[in-house]
Amino acid sequence: MPRPVVLVLIAIASVQFGAAIAKSIFDSAHPVTLAFLRALIGAVIFLAFSRPRVTGRSARDWLVVVAYGLCLSGMNMLIYLSFQRIPIGLAVTLEFVGPLALAVLGSRRWLDILWVSLAATGVVLLGAGPTVVDRLGMVLALAAGALWAAYIALAGPVGRRWEGMSGLTVGSLIGAAALIVPGTLLADGAFGDLRVLGVMAAVALLSTVIPYAMELQARRSLKAASFSILMSLEPAAAALFAWMVLGEWLRWPEWVAMACVIVASIGAIRTARQ
Repeated sequence: MPRPVVLVLIAIASVQFGAAIAKSIFDSAHPVTLAFLRALIGAVIFLAFSRPRVTGRSARDWLVVVAYGLCLSGMNMLIYLSFQRIPIGLAVTLEFVGPLALAVLGSRRWLDILWVSLAATGVVLLGAGPTVVDRLGMVLALAAGALWAAYIALAGPVGRRWEGMSGLTVGSLIGAAALIVPGTLLADGAFGDLRVLGVMAAVALLSTVIPYAMELQARRSLKAASFSILMSLEPAAAALFAWMVLGEWLRWPEWVAMACVIVASIGAIRTARQ
């Protein structure tokens, strides 16, 4: 197997393993507090490897990086709140609808309409199928997906205006700052719990730092379309690690819904490539 492919698969596994570990301590700390700790620890780690230049920046530079950071922290907070209500595999499947919608946005090709319809079918299967799924959990996951799409759209402008890791570092710091108030108000002693702090330090590495490093290396030699197709495996990886770590197992309508979204994502990417 080519090395770049292995790196992307490691990144996917790392993100979803981290998500499952984070959910395992939801009984010890509020999801918003955990999202704040993940953002803060990740930002500090990035800051250790990057010294971004903040002077002499234009208002536009700051506008895009602030929006980028808010999307990053908001996305993570909403998906954690979704995890609290529905299985991780379902939450990540629904979250994936955001990037998929972004990929086909504005297209009038019938194939793209087909892929969107297939993904929508998956969402309907979850919401109206025989398995009862928490509606608020679904809405939170879809909202996280919308912010994920915005985060992806902003990555280009941030990369052009902030050199190297500067944009990610500053955006991470801004995102962590945005969660200080809710994260602290809901902490309820979590900041003094060494187990919570230790787990979230591991989660910050698994879900933020390691994936970024792996993806950065992989994208140097992997085509964008191939990278995106591999990333479409995220929902399946999420379900696998949720089962391994938490014992969460999906029923057949949920697996069908996940398959709809994954196939729609791969189809949209291949159509765009053609």
